[in-house]
Amino acid sequence: MKKNYIPELSEVRMVQRAPERPFVLSDEDARYLERSLRDVEAAFGIVGFPGAPFTQIPARALIKQFIDWWRSLEPENEAQRDAHGRLPSAIRLMDTVSTWMAEQTQRR
Repeated sequence: MKKNYIPELSEVRMVQRAPERPFVLSDEDARYLERSLRDVEAAFGIVGFPGAPFTQIPARALIKQFIDWWRSLEPENEAQRDAHGRLPSAIRLMDTVSTWMAEQTQRR
């Protein structure tokens, strides 16, 4: 089940801070975020990025989708609660990587 919401300013800023290209991730972080994506898709019966390999999903689109799911999906069973409950840590991870990527770009 999905509910409507109005994004908070901090969420809008996280999306704006994320690059338009895919994240630069360690293997461990990439696995974590892809697993988070796939678990939400499987638990809720939705597809976030049809046909797109995880490694080609733009960072801005990925963090926006995770925020939208966190704020709008209403878990109804254990699998949904588990997948939904991991979204905040995945969002924080992506925001941290966005900040790091921006700093790397500024240094160049």
